[in-house]
Amino acid sequence: MSYYVGIDLGTTFSGAAVSRDGTVTMFNLGSRSAAVPSVVLLRADEQVLTGEAAVRRALTEPERVAREFKRRLGDTTPILVGGSPYSAEALSARLLRSVLDEIRTREGGDPEAVAVTHPANWGPYKVDLLRQALRLADLDPERVILVSEPEAAAISYASTERVEPGQIVAVYDLGGGTFDAAVLRRTDTGFEILGRPEGIERLGGIDFDMAVFGHVQRALGGALEELDPEDSAVQAAVARLRQDCVEAKEALSSDTDAAIPVMLPTVQTEVRITRAEFEALIRPSLADSLDAMRRAFRSAGVEVEDVDRILLVGGSSRIPLVAQLVASELGRPVALDSHPKHAVALGAAVVAAQKASFPSGTTPGPEVVVPAAPEPAPAAVPAAPPVAAVSPTSGGSGGSSGGGQDRSVSSSGGGRWRVALIGGVAAAAIAAIVIGVVALGGGSNDSTSDVTTTVATASPDTAAAAQVSTTVATTLAPTIAPSTTTTRPPITTAPTTTTTIDPESECDEMQPQRACLTDARLVDGGTRIEAVYDWSGFTPNVSGGYHFHFYGNSIDEAEAGLPADPTGWVVWDLETFEASLSDASSFAGSSHLCVLVATPEHSILPGTGNCLRLERA
Repeated sequence: MSYYVGIDLGTTFSGAAVSRDGTVTMFNLGSRSAAVPSVVLLRADEQVLTGEAAVRRALTEPERVAREFKRRLGDTTPILVGGSPYSAEALSARLLRSVLDEIRTREGGDPEAVAVTHPANWGPYKVDLLRQALRLADLDPERVILVSEPEAAAISYASTERVEPGQIVAVYDLGGGTFDAAVLRRTDTGFEILGRPEGIERLGGIDFDMAVFGHVQRALGGALEELDPEDSAVQAAVARLRQDCVEAKEALSSDTDAAIPVMLPTVQTEVRITRAEFEALIRPSLADSLDAMRRAFRSAGVEVEDVDRILLVGGSSRIPLVAQLVASELGRPVALDSHPKHAVALGAAVVAAQKASFPSGTTPGPEVVVPAAPEPAPAAVPAAPPVAAVSPTSGGSGGSSGGGQDRSVSSSGGGRWRVALIGGVAAAAIAAIVIGVVALGGGSNDSTSDVTTTVATASPDTAAAAQVSTTVATTLAPTIAPSTTTTRPPITTAPTTTTTIDPESECDEMQPQRACLTDARLVDGGTRIEAVYDWSGFTPNVSGGYHFHFYGNSIDEAEAGLPADPTGWVVWDLETFEASLSDASSFAGSSHLCVLVATPEHSILPGTGNCLRLERA
């Protein structure tokens, strides 16, 4: 059955959406979230790792990893990875190929068309380099459509909110690594960009992360500079510190201050940062983004008053201070997409389906299954009157995901965590999937809880074809039906001979913290793992708390945590466990799945878990 793909190739994270039978859904590229880190690692044996696997391996092989290479597109200086030179487009091709291979495998064949997005302010040279990357990824040029990120975001937004023909919408796109500002007008067949989009190449969530890291660096008074950068223990500790800075930034969206643990070989302390301090760090950059938005208005030849609303897109746009400044400085209503990190990919999938399926005309757009944000914002925020300054304590901070999400699990007694493993080819009749996920990652890394919402539109069969516009076509039904939320029923399997171990006889109940596997199996032809386990004595939290390390019995218990190779085990703190055999090097060739409780520093607590034979479902 034919399907269409939209890919948002981001600076820090990349996502994909699939359109099939008139419904668009996010494709879960990662084991814990829809998007994956835009990271490529080239091993000494020439194996290429991308996404989450690359991030884990990078802890021990930092010289072999490439990050944020989208920013380097057009730079003739090569990027050294493992001592070998690579261009940004070559690395982008590796990531694109990995994304498409995953989609092809699980969808059961090649897509009919692929739409790939790019910043609106890219000129012909960078767009051509992106085309080169697509060719290097073995994509058929006849099946590839390029679309700007603001256009894709506007298309996604128009599928859930009414936008009348003739209305002007501004897009403020603040992502993980770049900022885009564009002005678009709704037409009868889609959107057209007015004037020249503006942008800032190096402005996004990773810059805000670096600002927090710099705050810690100054607080430590030179202790970081005294460390040996070639020491593997130092590398691991600094990597953990950077991640803690990201999590502190995200926590400030819902709290007035945050503590950043510092666990370096020579320093063990914590550094506090307040919301006001963080906002002071990022305010000059946000002022630059507002200037770029004003330039986009001037280029489009429109007055600010002519703009119906300003659409906030990109993970970093969920920082509360962003909406506050945009509304107060520009004086227009602010609309926050229901899930700004996914808007671009979802809109691109709509474009791919429409342009490929109807080359001589257009049809009403398909349903778009939009994962809801952890704390959905209202469709429009009333504009505040222009002000000369904003109180530094009135806003908040956030990462790519915006506000922090409550991931806690009651620690009063034990709790059973049942795996709801999503694998294989998705059935076309399923309209939405509800998956609780937490994303680990860099620059604009997120903790999100994805809840899919289906927005009904007219069926393509009910509309006559119209002439294709020179703009991106997206003839969405003018009347949007009320949205409904649907959930995927729990996955059920036929009874099997799966071995189950009585936790009271196999697990040490006397441990203050414990985890106990009671069921483990191989599914999807032996390529993925699902398990059931009990726990007690703590609230699992990988962000500075006790959590779980899952590993295979091909390694010893002592190798299931630092200072051992981190690629041998999987860190976990969620209510659902889903893993492929490639997620940890110890899974391959193992007959048993094992679990242990780990400390915030990723060292294991001996005797706090057990192993269970993996049976095929």
